[in-house]
Amino acid sequence: MHRPTQLSSFFLGGFECSSHRREDGRRLDLLASTAHDRNAAADYKRMREHGLLTVRDGLRWHLIEKSPWQYDWSSFLPMLRAARENRIQVIWDLCHYGWPDDLDIWSPAFVDRFAAFAKAAAAVMRDEGIAAPLVCPVNEISYWSWAGGEMSKFWPLGRKRGDELKRQLARAAIASVDALRGVVPQVRTVFADPAINVVAASPDRRSDAERARLAQYAAWDLLTGREQPELGGHDDIIDLIGVNYYSDNQWVLGGKTIPPSDKRYRPFSDMLGEIHSRYAKPILIAETGAEGDARAKWLRYVCDEVLQALDRDVPVEGVCLYPVLDYPGWINDRHCETGLFGFADAEGQRSVNAGLARQLAFEQARVASVAASVSSLATEPA
Repeated sequence: MHRPTQLSSFFLGGFECSSHRREDGRRLDLLASTAHDRNAAADYKRMREHGLLTVRDGLRWHLIEKSPWQYDWSSFLPMLRAARENRIQVIWDLCHYGWPDDLDIWSPAFVDRFAAFAKAAAAVMRDEGIAAPLVCPVNEISYWSWAGGEMSKFWPLGRKRGDELKRQLARAAIASVDALRGVVPQVRTVFADPAINVVAASPDRRSDAERARLAQYAAWDLLTGREQPELGGHDDIIDLIGVNYYSDNQWVLGGKTIPPSDKRYRPFSDMLGEIHSRYAKPILIAETGAEGDARAKWLRYVCDEVLQALDRDVPVEGVCLYPVLDYPGWINDRHCETGLFGFADAEGQRSVNAGLARQLAFEQARVASVAASVSSLATEPA
């Protein structure tokens, strides 16, 4: 049985940090709209109080590089320092769908500018005493390519350019990792994308459904050089595979979501096993969660499956509650009740979702018990 060791805590809290432009051109900034940027110290303190010693958080490239090649770190340094002061380990997203307004994402300059931004960010982290940062350079390359390059759901508003955007983001990501390691060789990288399952409604669509299912691996294959090695990918680009998983990640091709009660629903533990077999790398459940009253039940399901995976020696290193704060919906600003914590009031206080807090405590104890038993077995004399 695998015993996780790579992060400060097995359970993480993830702060929604999307900063893209919607279809109508409005830029989102979820760190601002959840007030996390203004309450980072208090939020990190809350994480620690609930045993979440590792978090996902983000830099906002569009705020830092308002002029080409010129960096203003005032939106980042207070968060970095608050995390350090609260002894919180952070996985920093460098690009969570957003980029500077003057930059053409389809151009070679995008790759060069992003690599330079990554290099500069690494120098800031190093100078602030972070010798081995954890970084997610480009979040959800496959999903972004579909939503922004294929379906025109948000910028760059591409239609039928998903593969082109995927290659461009992979180039930028690869260049950024080289830049990061040139400054802080001990940096560890996470590349997150959704794990999915797609089934056919009829036998004649099985090959189409399987092709759609295998598309989940496209970005990771580019980054690791399994596909199109001319982009510069190689196996060492990724240190941890980030797996994002929600209740709507399984569906019938061209049809509806498959619920867990359906016999066609694939156990999440099997999906994790397949990912590990393909890449032989540690896995982080980089995003998972549900809304409203489903939060606790969903966490229980995910943890049941993760424990099964661990029992099969699949190296899952953590589970990230995402988003850990309630947030205003991307499209209509509705109150999305997904978090362990609610919206901040005028004093920066946040309510706690009692049901999810209880379930989290239960799962933390369960994982600790399993880890202790593994440790005990490892130290028993032969």
